[in-house]
Parts: sequence; structure tokens; C-alpha cells
Amino acid sequence: MQSLTLSQRLAATAIRTSEGTPAPLQAGQARPQLALLCFLLFAWVVEAAGFDLIIRNARVIDGTGAPGVQADVAIEHGRIVSVGRIKDAGRQELDAAGLTVAPGFIDVHTHSEDLPALPQAENFLRMGVTTIVTGNCGGSKLNVAEFFRTLEATNVTLNVATLIGHNTVRNQVMGGSFKRPPTTGELAQMKTLVAAAMKDGAIGLSTGLIYLPGTFAKTDEIVELARVASAHGGIYVSHMRHETTRIFEALDELFTIAREANIPAQVSHLKLSGPSAWNKADRVLAALNRARAGGLVIHHDQYAYTASSTGLAQTIPSDTREGGTKKLVERLADPATKARVVAEMKETLRKGGRKDYDYVVIASCKKDPSLNGKTIPAIATLKHGDDSLDNQIEVILDIETNGGASAVYHGMSEPDLRKFLAHPDTMVASDGGPRRFGEGVPHPRSYGNNARVLGRYVRDLKLLTLEEAVRKMTSLPARAFRLKDRGEIKRGFVADLVVFDPSQVSDPATFEKPHAYAVGFTHVFVNGVAVIRDGELTGAHPGKPVKLD
Repeated sequence: MQSLTLSQRLAATAIRTSEGTPAPLQAGQARPQLALLCFLLFAWVVEAAGFDLIIRNARVIDGTGAPGVQADVAIEHGRIVSVGRIKDAGRQELDAAGLTVAPGFIDVHTHSEDLPALPQAENFLRMGVTTIVTGNCGGSKLNVAEFFRTLEATNVTLNVATLIGHNTVRNQVMGGSFKRPPTTGELAQMKTLVAAAMKDGAIGLSTGLIYLPGTFAKTDEIVELARVASAHGGIYVSHMRHETTRIFEALDELFTIAREANIPAQVSHLKLSGPSAWNKADRVLAALNRARAGGLVIHHDQYAYTASSTGLAQTIPSDTREGGTKKLVERLADPATKARVVAEMKETLRKGGRKDYDYVVIASCKKDPSLNGKTIPAIATLKHGDDSLDNQIEVILDIETNGGASAVYHGMSEPDLRKFLAHPDTMVASDGGPRRFGEGVPHPRSYGNNARVLGRYVRDLKLLTLEEAVRKMTSLPARAFRLKDRGEIKRGFVADLVVFDPSQVSDPATFEKPHAYAVGFTHVFVNGVAVIRDGELTGAHPGKPVKLD
């Protein structure tokens, strides 16, 4: 039907009801013209309330894994109100003929505590991400309520949920004395902090068990804290202790925590790191499947690259770094201690099936940015004249005792990656964060992860169908992390939507030149508001904190 303005409808009503002279009203009888007028006014309001925006003629992939269908999507007040063939008009309309519309992508593994300083988060938006989960790997903001207030005051572009980080809590309570169990009182304080974070809106507890101080925590400590998160309906999310040949030990620990704390558990960025661990993907997936069959609620996520990224410090034994940089410098000043550290670093390389550090590339070194993008052997040659292993280790120790650096680690195999990605329970998550365009030589995953899955692994390699890939980015993470009314194109759900061309989606960001936005995403909507329209940022900042339902 043709849409009429309110004045046109009222005028039409006046014409219809003015024909003839109405009969006198009896006591208590409503005037029929007035009743009709009220009805038409109500109908107009209801109709108008349904059509803030209609996306028309799109191929709708609803996020459940079901085949895509041609349909229109209507949005009102930030919610999806209709999906199908919509005859009536919207106040705004978008013709998406030839394009695909899907739920906005949910990235459950990010490190975005600095989002208030980078509220645009353009790198996420341009690969279709509309909701992120931060606070991963044991590191988060301690005061969740304050973090959310800051986000609201900053006006961010996308939706943000957070975990409470075990390392953050342990550091706060134990005051730098990390290589020991907490006292009874300290554990009670840690539990209080986790409970407060959950009450303020955190969606679970995270651990980073390769990082200080969490690496020194025993399983029973984590179980106690996970029980607190469980009591509030949260999830336990872990960067496990091992992603090498010892990954099965790490999985057993995660299963134990899930069982004893009665909590759903998530394996962060599932991978097999180092040549010695390669070709074990089938065994890893079998272990996960057995745990699920045994009644545990276990999830996992993955990024679509064969390189990871973390601090260069992770190449140095944890015991040596306990207590911070000052302690590290003191220990390395002792020749015997340094010799032990060097020997241990060499042994770690050997166990991983590597001969040196040619797989490590500096991503960001604040003290000496000229090192960014260079491998450790190349820096050893630059600094010491040759790339002997001893010189490479000297480079690592020198960098770490002078401010440290982040690095990219080329340590995984493509066959393992594909097996993990093809598994139906694998979510797609970047392990990235908001980026300042052009700063450093970071991992490209922060710019291209979702686009890489859709372009390389769906369109080019046909490892996944488009519908299955979208499910891994939408309803699967939404359900696992209990993000209510998100992850599907469904009436009543939040109108986080992406409109893209599957034939054009790609990830131009590379390891050598990572600062390149994903392409192919024409329109992106957050809470029903366009943040990208016709490929351009709109300047809108409609993002909100997301809490457990």
C-alpha cells in the first residue's frame, strides 16, 4: 500500500466522516467518526513504528546455518521487526540487490581495553564485526562498572562485552609476589573481586596461563575463582598452559576446571604451535569431542592465520621474569643464572622442533621502532654481525630488559588450521584489538580475520559454505557467551547487521603490510544505526556495553 503522511490520513478520514449529518448520540455512545479517527491514528502509529529502515532484495543469511533466502529486513528502534517480503515502505530504504545481509559478526576473543582511546574501531567495523568480547588471556580492566561507564561516555562504534581477567585479579591482590599460592585471605579477596566484576556485567572469567602471574597459579586456585563466575552464570575462557606437544595436559586441566566449577569453558585461539606439535589436530578435536560427549560444555575459537602474536617476553623462561623487568635484569647479571636461561631457551627451541628464532618477527618495539618488521636473526646480524643462536638470544634478552616488544610468531601449519576451522564447533575470533592505522607492524588478523575466512576459506578453497562460516561468526559465539538476542536475523533480535558482496570480500592486510582494511563490506549497522554506509564511515557511534542476560 502507498504510505500516507499523518495529515493525509486525517484529511481522508475527515472527508469520509463528513458525508451526511451524524445522528444524535445516546448517553454513553461514542461518536463513530471519533472512534474511527482514533483507530486510524493508532494504525498509522503502529505502521510507522515498524519501518525505521528496510533492507530490500538481499540474500539473507540468518546466522543459524540455514540456506540463504531472498528477503527484506525491517528495523525499528534498533531491533529487527520483520523478515520476508515487506510491501510497506520504510522511512529509509536500502536496496541490497546482489548483496548478502548477515548478522553482525561477534568476535569473542579480542584485547580491546584501550578501546576508549580508539572508539572508532574501524578495523573491526570494516570486516563486519559489530560486537567484541575483551578481557581475554587473563588481562582485563579490574573495575568493570567503570570500564563500561567510560565506554558509554566515549561513544564507541560497536558493542562491547568483557571478561574479568585472572591475571589482573591476582596481580591486584598478591602485590607482585607471584610464584606461590595465594593465602586463604588473598584467595578470598580474589573471589570478591571476581564476584564484583560479574555483578557489574562481566560475562565470565579468563585466564592466560602462559603469562605472569597466572602461569604460577595452580588448578585449584582457578577452580575456586571459576566457581564464582559460574554462580553468576558466566563462562570460563582460557589461553591454556600449553599449545605445543603438551596441549593434551592443558586440555585436561581445562576439562577439570569446567567439571569442578560446573561452568562452560572456552579454549581460546585453538592451535598447535611448533613443528613438533603439528599433525595432531585430529587428536585434539577428538579430545574436545569426548569431553562434550561426557557432559561438559566446551567451546573453542580460532583465527585464520598460521602465525600468532604476543609479547617477546614469552620466549624467556617465566621464572626468570617473575617480579618484573628489574628482577630480570638482576638475574641476568649473574653469569650462572644467565647461562641457565640461555640453555633453557635453546632446549625449548629443540623441543619445539626449531633450530633458531627465524619464526619470530618484531611487531612493535617502542624503544627502537627500526626493528619493527624484522626477524630475530636479521636483528642479530644487524646488532652483532652474524645471526648465531647465541646472538639471537642476546637480542631477545636485550630487547626485553629495555622495554620489551610485541612479536609475530610463525608457528602453525596450514593443514592443522584447516582441520580446526572445518570443525562445526569452531568459532571465528581474531585475537586482535583496535588499531592505529600505520603504527607498528602488527599481526594482520586485527584487520582481516573475518574477511579472510569468507574470502580464502569459503569462496576460494570452499572449505566452508558461506552459511556455515557466518554461523561460526554469529549465532555460535552468541549462544556460547550468552549474548542475548544477538547473532541471528530474527524478529525481536538486535539489529546488528552486515551487508557485503561475497564475491568481493577479501583481506588485503599481509604480515609485511598489515595496515590495510578489509574490503567487500558495503554497509554495517550497529543497534540499527549505520556505522558504514556505501563503504564510508558515517560518524555514528551507537555501540553499547553488553552484559549477561
